[in-house]
Amino acid sequence: MANCTNCGKKLPILGGVHGLCSECHIASIGNSKVDEEKKQEKAQELATERQEINAILLTTETAPNLNIIERIEIVTAECAFGMNIFRDLFAAVRDVVGGRSEAVQKTMRDARKTALHELKREAWLVGANAVVGVDLDYTEISSSGNMILLVASGTAVRIG
Repeated sequence: MANCTNCGKKLPILGGVHGLCSECHIASIGNSKVDEEKKQEKAQELATERQEINAILLTTETAPNLNIIERIEIVTAECAFGMNIFRDLFAAVRDVVGGRSEAVQKTMRDARKTALHELKREAWLVGANAVVGVDLDYTEISSSGNMILLVASGTAVRIG
């Protein structure tokens, strides 16, 4: 016989509902509204955080319409991306016959987007609303060429 996944009681021959005994199943129905409210609150918090993280990123130290009030600190974000074996295979074929490798380009694009988002988040965590002097450094971190390390860095600033 199987046991309830929640409390461990033995389930009847028909197995209960979703692996739960009748008592745990009834309790889970009562809690589903509370769980749904918690999920909605969490989603709202994440949406607010994403909106607040939406900092300005510049590769230059300043811009004509940018009024820097305070330079806070240097922020960095590191992302290590691996290409799966199939992408490696197709990239190797492209290396021999020539042409662009969309698989490698997609991996590089994903790495850049992730690193820049993390850089914005790091700036937001220290109270900045912009990052200036952004620099992206790509490095191959394995001899076979299937891992890419991207480091994004810049100066977190508060603009007004």
